[in-house]
Amino acid sequence: MVRFHFAFLITASLFLNPGWSQDKTAASVGPTYQTRLDVAYRSESNPLIQQKCRLDVYHCDNKTGLSTVVWFHGGGLTGGKREIPKRLQDCGVNVVAASYRLSPDVTVGDCIDDAAAAVAWTINHIADFGGVPSKVFVSGHSAGGYLTSMIGLDKTRLQKYGVDADSIAGLIPFSGHTITHFTERKSRGIDGKQPIVDEMAPLFYVRKDCPPILFITGDRELEMLGRYEENAYMWRMMQVVGHDDAELMELDGYNHGQMADPAFPLLLRFIEKHSK
Repeated sequence: MVRFHFAFLITASLFLNPGWSQDKTAASVGPTYQTRLDVAYRSESNPLIQQKCRLDVYHCDNKTGLSTVVWFHGGGLTGGKREIPKRLQDCGVNVVAASYRLSPDVTVGDCIDDAAAAVAWTINHIADFGGVPSKVFVSGHSAGGYLTSMIGLDKTRLQKYGVDADSIAGLIPFSGHTITHFTERKSRGIDGKQPIVDEMAPLFYVRKDCPPILFITGDRELEMLGRYEENAYMWRMMQVVGHDDAELMELDGYNHGQMADPAFPLLLRFIEKHSK
């Protein structure tokens, strides 16, 4: 009886004041999304570039002004494929998922160059999808986290495409290398347990004026080969050079592969904070 009475009151209200229904319906409409697939972000005629340098744009089609996440997949720079992470769908952000050429077909430097080209494309074209160029964030897991940090810290990578790295709204590497990537070390005959820091390491480019950055890793006891400690050291060096907006988060109980899923809410909170 209570349920019926409540329904009757709602129905009567709609009948007596149909405008109330229209106003509520209009107010309750949230963002809806479309996906543009397989967009080329490089124009060179090289067959591998034509095959690999592609991206998907998941964008809101009924609301403008949203922030955008450029997402790079993991896979050690030797594998993996692009995807729109499910945890970023229907979350009030646009997502650009980019693939890139992979080692051993190309060098690690080429992988980084592709990532820079994809971010530059996004900054230059996201307005066509209702996004805001000044609200483009970059993120990725593992190898994708390494690419995120490299293009955000080494300013020459984006300068090649006429973009200032400091125009990126924020960097959110998920469990990315901050030392020279193990695939780069392997190409030089260096063991994966031998850390080095050179021009292929995000740590080489620590600076106080880079975009806001959120380092997220899995549990230090479960992560790959000191991945938490790498990120903790880079976070500390950010403090040393005077960067005033660098954060470090460790996800207790999650290993390298597992940490991405619980990290997405932290990413979204970071974006909300830096989109205001």
